[in-house]
Amino acid sequence: MRTPALNIDPALLLKAQGVRVAFFDVDGVLTDGGLLFTESGETIKRFSTLDGHGLKMLQKAGITPAVITGRDSAPLRTRLQALGISHVRYGTEDKAPAAQEILNELGLDWSQAAHMGDDWPDMAVMTRAAFACAPSNAHIEVKAIAHFVTEREGGHGAAREFCDLLLVASGRYAALLQSYLV
Repeated sequence: MRTPALNIDPALLLKAQGVRVAFFDVDGVLTDGGLLFTESGETIKRFSTLDGHGLKMLQKAGITPAVITGRDSAPLRTRLQALGISHVRYGTEDKAPAAQEILNELGLDWSQAAHMGDDWPDMAVMTRAAFACAPSNAHIEVKAIAHFVTEREGGHGAAREFCDLLLVASGRYAALLQSYLV
């Protein structure tokens, strides 16, 4: 069995132990935060395949990825459906009640939740969750309350760093890695 190259601060891993649901913002977290519009007004978004694979690995490890976003678009719905993410709230700026609804659906509480966000609308969920993460290009106030700030920027692998941390904390990272080596 190969020893994983990933090395994470043990204090962070302890803080993230017990996470069963991981909430994600979209713009600035799963995308780079830029909005591209076609001539017809359609929104175009760019998603990282690294992030997508991380979200799939969370599901394999028994951690539910959930998305709460202030926007709604066909490309976003297509991407989340392709990733098998079913716990989603679109078009909501008041994210804490939306997260509470999802926690209720899953029979979980805030002590089992993590959240990754990049701007002020995410802060209410981040301060309630047991573990909070921000991408490196997040707003300064968001980074100030995060337990972990990624090296990568939103839309460019930041969510994957968060997923990997949660996988290591859950004790499933090494086994998942090994399954790809055989």
